[in-house]
Amino acid sequence: MSLGLILLIVAVVLVVLLIGIYNRLVALRQNCNQAFADIDVQLKQRHDLIPNLVETVKGYAAHEAGTLEAVIQARNAAVTAERTGDPKAMGQAEGILGAALGRLIALSEAYPDLKANTNFQQLQAELSDIENKLAAARRFFNNAVGEYNTGREQFPAVLIAGPFGFGPRDFFDVGEDNRASMDAVPPQVKFN
Repeated sequence: MSLGLILLIVAVVLVVLLIGIYNRLVALRQNCNQAFADIDVQLKQRHDLIPNLVETVKGYAAHEAGTLEAVIQARNAAVTAERTGDPKAMGQAEGILGAALGRLIALSEAYPDLKANTNFQQLQAELSDIENKLAAARRFFNNAVGEYNTGREQFPAVLIAGPFGFGPRDFFDVGEDNRASMDAVPPQVKFN
C-alpha cells in the first residue's frame, strides 16, 4: 500500500468518526430540547389551572388574601421565568410556586366547606395529576441533560463540542432555598 492510500483511509476514518460524534451530540441536544418542551407543556397547564383554584378558594377563604396573593405573585413570577427559557430560573420560580400552592391547598383543612366543594376537589385532583406529570418530565429532562453533558465531555467529543457550539446545559432544579421552604410547609393534598 502506498503512503497516499494509507493517509486517505486514515482521513476517511477520521471524518466518519467526527460525523458520528457530531450526530450523537445533536441527538443528545434534541433529547434535551424535547424533554424541556415536555416540562413547558406541564407548566403551562399548571399555570392555567392556578387562577381557577385561587378563585374557588377565594369564595370560601376571602380573609386569606395574603396566601391568595402570594400564589398569584408566585404564578406570575413562574410565567415570567418560563419565558426566559432558563431551566435554573424556571426551577427556582417553580419551587416558590410549589411552596405557595402547598400553603393554598393546606387552607382546605381550615375550611370544611371548601374541602367538600366539588369544584375544589376536581381542581385539586387536576393539580395533583399535573404535579405528578411535571415531576416525571423534570426527571426525564434532568436525565437527558446528564446524558448530554456527559456525552459532550467525553473524549473525543470534548474536542469538537466547543467549536461546534455544544455548550453545557443546566439541570431543572428548584434550588436549595426553595427546597428548604417546601420542606417546611409540605403540601397536603387529601381526597375524600
